[in-house]
Amino acid sequence: MAHVLVIGGGIGGLATALLAARRGHTAELFERDTRAPGTALDRDFFGWRRPTVAQAVQPHALLGAARNVLRDELPDVHAEMLRLGARERHELDWFEVRPPALPGDEDLVMLQARRIVLESALATALRAEPGAVVRHGEPVTGLATAPQAGGEPAAGIRVTGVTTEAGGYEGDLVVDAGGRRGGIERRLGAVGCRPPVVERHRTGLAYFCRWYRLPAGMEEGPRRPWAVTGGAFAGCAVFPADNRVFAVTLFVHTADATRSALRDPAVFERAARSFPPGKAWLALGAEPLSGVLATAGLDNRWSALVDERGPVVTGLVPVGDSITHTNPTLGQGTSLALWAARRVARTAHMEPGSDRFALAHHEWAVRTLKPWFDFQVVADAAIGERFATRAGRTGTAREVAALFDCALEDPDVMRARARVRHLAEPPERAYADPEIRARVVRWLAARPDYAPNEVGPDREEWEKLTAG
Repeated sequence: MAHVLVIGGGIGGLATALLAARRGHTAELFERDTRAPGTALDRDFFGWRRPTVAQAVQPHALLGAARNVLRDELPDVHAEMLRLGARERHELDWFEVRPPALPGDEDLVMLQARRIVLESALATALRAEPGAVVRHGEPVTGLATAPQAGGEPAAGIRVTGVTTEAGGYEGDLVVDAGGRRGGIERRLGAVGCRPPVVERHRTGLAYFCRWYRLPAGMEEGPRRPWAVTGGAFAGCAVFPADNRVFAVTLFVHTADATRSALRDPAVFERAARSFPPGKAWLALGAEPLSGVLATAGLDNRWSALVDERGPVVTGLVPVGDSITHTNPTLGQGTSLALWAARRVARTAHMEPGSDRFALAHHEWAVRTLKPWFDFQVVADAAIGERFATRAGRTGTAREVAALFDCALEDPDVMRARARVRHLAEPPERAYADPEIRARVVRWLAARPDYAPNEVGPDREEWEKLTAG
């Protein structure tokens, strides 16, 4: 078996170390933060300053794909999340009467929890794992290398370990789970490697989030209206989480002049109440738990350690945001990170320092993760263009919007939508089903005046809501 060195203690790093140890490997994890997630959830979520994990206090979506990895590979972590207060919701719970179950419906379940709940459960399991060591407060400062035996000069650098201020550590495989700002490009350049191949797409979206807790005795919020709605220039989403906590999020274009006003809690709440989900949840008398938390400048980023000449390095592979950072509109990030972590754990014994291993990991990522990255890019481009131009959807875009709205009334269309949402089936297959297409066509034919994205305030009302 292999000795795996993991750079970074976020979700991808914790999961990689834990899954590797459960597969019989040994693992050492290096994390710059001096402390680990605990079980005092509110204290850690709201009070732990984590400048290198800016997304830690933003809402997270644990889709069916992520839940399936936990359920199948780490059932104790799944159980611990539920013990800590995470809740499960099936997509077909939208309907007053659940439609008859079909094979695969068990994969369409979302785990509703803040990020800290998953991190806490992973950290608890990792502490008890005899094959794993976690080095908090010991960030990786460099890579140890050796010539690649028999390798071409262009791909002749093999990573054999990592260095920290405390010394050097050797391993059979180094896993970069340091995220998009983890510094791996700089470290690879320092040892003479060619740069990674990076594909980046700006989204032009800014997010504003505020956290609340439902009143005592109220365990759940409203099942309807649908938790995500949007108009031609702004949108609103509600993210139910653990322990009666939920987040309300508004999103606008980064060039929208009203953007800065949304940082004011009073303005934020006025604007959020102008959308059905924000109005429904904020009418419950929930207690605010935070100010308005803003984030912007997000992009979709794909990074590959293989170029046209082959691997730029061997003995090192990326997981999580180090491969693909996806904008949170579709909530795919955690699922893709867990898929990559599982893949590393399953293959780490297969000549991890070789060209063949590096190529196989890259090809797996392109085959398994890249289609979902591309889907995210297309979806965000449509939202960004709509918000920037404030134009209504027509043609094919109108049909896509109709599919989403039709799903709220038709269980079969909802099932197809949910299979895409939970990464169980790609959109080009799920939405190409003749029966699904026919149902959407009939739904549209019965609504000749259908205009998508008309939920929420018009521009004049929005300007008043966000003024002063």
